[in-house]
Amino acid sequence: MAADDGDPTKFAAAVYDSSSPSHPLLSKPSTSALGSPRRSDPESDPTQFLQISYNFGPRPFKDIPFLVLFNLLVLSTFAFGVFSIFHRNSDYGSSSSFTYDLTSSSCVKNSTFTKISDGYWASSSVMYAMLSSSDPVFDKDLIWTLVVTLILSVPFCFSVLLLLKHYTKQIVYVCLPLFVLFPIFFNLYWFVACTLSSSCSDAIPLAYRILVLVFVFLIIGIIVWIIVANWHRIELTIQIVGVASDALSKNLKLFVVLPVLTLGLLLYYAPIVVFLVFARFNGKFVPRELDGEYFCDWKEDSWVPAYYALAILTMLWSLAVMVEMQVYVISGAIAQWYFSMEDSMPKKCIRSSLRNAFGQSFGTICVSGLLICIVRVVRAIVDSAREENPQGIVNLVLRCCANALLGALDYLNKFTINFAAITGEAYCTSAKMTYELLRRNLLSAVFVETVSTRILTGIVFVLSAAYAVATWGVLKGVSNLGVDSYLVAILAWLLLIVVLAFFVHVLDNVIDTIYVCYAIDRDKGDVCKQEVHEVYVHLPISRSSRSSLIPNALNA
Repeated sequence: MAADDGDPTKFAAAVYDSSSPSHPLLSKPSTSALGSPRRSDPESDPTQFLQISYNFGPRPFKDIPFLVLFNLLVLSTFAFGVFSIFHRNSDYGSSSSFTYDLTSSSCVKNSTFTKISDGYWASSSVMYAMLSSSDPVFDKDLIWTLVVTLILSVPFCFSVLLLLKHYTKQIVYVCLPLFVLFPIFFNLYWFVACTLSSSCSDAIPLAYRILVLVFVFLIIGIIVWIIVANWHRIELTIQIVGVASDALSKNLKLFVVLPVLTLGLLLYYAPIVVFLVFARFNGKFVPRELDGEYFCDWKEDSWVPAYYALAILTMLWSLAVMVEMQVYVISGAIAQWYFSMEDSMPKKCIRSSLRNAFGQSFGTICVSGLLICIVRVVRAIVDSAREENPQGIVNLVLRCCANALLGALDYLNKFTINFAAITGEAYCTSAKMTYELLRRNLLSAVFVETVSTRILTGIVFVLSAAYAVATWGVLKGVSNLGVDSYLVAILAWLLLIVVLAFFVHVLDNVIDTIYVCYAIDRDKGDVCKQEVHEVYVHLPISRSSRSSLIPNALNA
């Protein structure tokens, strides 16, 4: 905490000292409880006089070039996709109907009737055989279990939210030992069960079973070490999760809007997938030579690979845009709750955030999505190259440079979309103002409270594991699945984990948004939410700011 390194008043006075050109101000001078009024240099950055707060008024369009570029990609993908449907070759898949004609040196069709290839019939027969050979009892129990799990996941998430809001400390301290006990139980259970089962023990030798057992215990040891190393931050984490849960409980409509956005993305993907399928039908049969003999083979048109690249790029960028749009909507709704009085909270805050996200700030969301897409693709390429050729000094240097660049982009993107949702500024302006805002207030631009994410992930694992055990017990009692009951329980566990992971993702974004709102409050000397200040004031200050401000604080 900041109090451990000295008087926080002196640090605040040092960071607000405008005599240093390295600390420009973005807001008007105001008097706060931490020290004297701030002074500013009128010739510094003109954005220093902006009064940072939630922009409830009309917002101008920002980052229009990226908005136009994204729309061009989407329109091009759909236009060429429609063209691929009407321009398709109906002879695709009927290679047996074409033979090589020596006279014309080309492939000609034998008859006017299209004949489906034997490979198609073979694959259809195999699929039909697989479906007909499946166990109907297993399929029925699996479908019903997954449907019930999906239905129960909705009240399950609301129950977890209410428990975290009112009984955060009790939930965390009850689940902490289970973070270790559950993995130990499952590890020992599978080892003993596999040893007692003749089929399992024959399939997996004893040496391999012991190796897996020891490896899992090593992972459990790492989990214990993480808990012990972060034990001094548990209380602060509990308070942060409690505040975030309270804020999220005031915006429950987010749990309707966010899944609808995800469903909209899937519906948006559906025609693109159809276009990709029909794009393969664009081409013709051309003669090929193999060992002196000619045969007819399918050749796609030259534009088809380029269309595949265009469609995949559009899908990746659209996915990143949807993720950032969800963050934008969450940030806008939570910020309106934060900067509004308890009795005057806007009733259409989520609708307002959606309108801004699909309207004036859509270009900003496209910029953020593009950066995230680039970072993910480049990181995947770097990881793939490391696995294929891990040796060589050149590869090592390239990986270091790539990781440094990707880290810089992650650093730039952190909290930027949250700030843009609050103020309506452009992407670059939001990134700059966010960095300056957090630096002036001795707050880290890359750290809020990572322990909260780990604890929430652990709670999700414990609750979903308990549900999986209960599901297995019910299946054992009411069905005759036998060993297959383990598989059904595992699939139900995975489905519930996916739903709860979405809940954790939303809660993490709420924590980040409240962090930015708290920084804005602290920068202006205001207190919009007293309960938030009482918690977030205990967050550790930025290490870089701490090291640069110690001399100034001591001199003061």
